[in-house]
Amino acid sequence: MNEKLVLGLGGTVDYEIVWDSRVIDDLVLHYSIQPSELSRLIAIRSERDLLIALLAFVKDGAGGERFVASSRTVEEFAARFRRRITLGGTGVRAAYAMEALGVTCTLHLVSIDDNVRRLLPRGSAYISSAERDTLDPHLIVQFVEGSRVRVGELELRSPHANRVIFANDPPNAELVLSDELGTSLEQAELFMISGFNSIQSEETLLRRLDDIRRHLSRLPPSALVFYEDSGFHVPALSRHVRQALLDRIDVYSMNEDEMQAYVGHPVDLLDVDEVCAALGELRELIPASLLVVHTRFWSLALGDRAGDYEDALRGAIQMASTRYVRGDGFTERNYLQTGLLPVNPLGAELAAGIRARLGAEVCCVPAFLLTVEQPTTIGLGDTFVGGFIAAIARRA
Repeated sequence: MNEKLVLGLGGTVDYEIVWDSRVIDDLVLHYSIQPSELSRLIAIRSERDLLIALLAFVKDGAGGERFVASSRTVEEFAARFRRRITLGGTGVRAAYAMEALGVTCTLHLVSIDDNVRRLLPRGSAYISSAERDTLDPHLIVQFVEGSRVRVGELELRSPHANRVIFANDPPNAELVLSDELGTSLEQAELFMISGFNSIQSEETLLRRLDDIRRHLSRLPPSALVFYEDSGFHVPALSRHVRQALLDRIDVYSMNEDEMQAYVGHPVDLLDVDEVCAALGELRELIPASLLVVHTRFWSLALGDRAGDYEDALRGAIQMASTRYVRGDGFTERNYLQTGLLPVNPLGAELAAGIRARLGAEVCCVPAFLLTVEQPTTIGLGDTFVGGFIAAIARRA
C-alpha cells in the first residue's frame, strides 16, 4: 500500500466488446438508419440511439463518453458481441499502468462488487464509499483506423482508431465520497482527482465539491493535486469544478477531444498556428497554473515551470504508447522497449514549432511513431495519467 499517492474518485466495471462489422451492418439495416441521422449528441434512450451516436463517432474517428438512459440498453447491445470484463475509471487504469513500474497507490472507489475485488491492481489498497455491492457496467467500443460501416448509400470509413464509452452508472453519477478520504490524504504527496464528469445534477455536483474541499483541507500544502478533466456528460457543469478547485489544482489535464470541445471547434493538431490559437483560448477559459494536453501526436505542459514536467510528459507518453501497442498486462520491459522507438516526425515538427512560438512557458514532447494492426485504444488517457504520476513518484 502506498499512502503517498491517492487516486480517485471512482472506478467502473467495463464491458469491452470486440468490433464486428457484420453485426453493426445488420443493426444498421434492422433499424433503417440513414446518414442524415448521425449525431454524436443524440440523447441515448434506446439501442437505436446508441448505434446512431456510435456511427457518428466512427465517421469522425473521434472518441468520447456518452450517458445512456438505461443500463438495459448497454446490456442489450453488449450481448450481441464477444466481450470481456475489465475495470475502468481513470484512477484504476492509471494504477494498473503504475503497477508495471512497481509504483502502488491507494484508490478511492464509489462502487464495489466481486468483479472489482477480483480485478483490482494487487499492489494497491482501496477505500470505498459503497454500502452494498452493485453492478452498472460501462460499454466500451473500440474501432481501428479504416473500420467500415455502410449506412444507406454511404460507406463510413473511420479516419482514426479510437474508442467510445456508453454508461448509466448511478454510483458514479452520485460520486459519494468516503469518510476515510480525508484521513488517506493526510500523508499524501499526490492526489489525483477525476470523475466529476459523470455527475449530471448541478445540486449533486455542488455538494460533492463542498465535500472534496473539506477533504482537501487535510492534504499537506506541499502535495501535488492532479486533475484529469474527462468528457462531462453535462458540459455546462464543468465550470463549477473550475470555480471550486482551480486554486488548489496544480496540474489540469485533458485529451485532444476535450480540448476541442472546450474551444468549440476542430483543431488541426499538426498546425502550429491552430494549436497556439487553441491553447490561448483554452488558457482564457481555464486559467490553471499548469495545463496539460495529451494528443496522439504530442503532449504538452503550458504554464509556470512547464519544463519541470518534461520527465513526467515523456513517462506518460511512453506508458500510453506501451498500452497502445501491447494492450493489457504489459511489463516494465515492454515499457522500456517502447522508449527506444523513433518519435513521430510530424509530432516532433509541431513540438519544435510550439517551442519556438511560446518559449519557456511550454514544454511539448512528440509522441512515438507507432505502427500496429490491432492497437488498444481503450484507457490510453488513463494510462497517460499513470505514466505521468509514476514518473513523478520515481523522481526521488
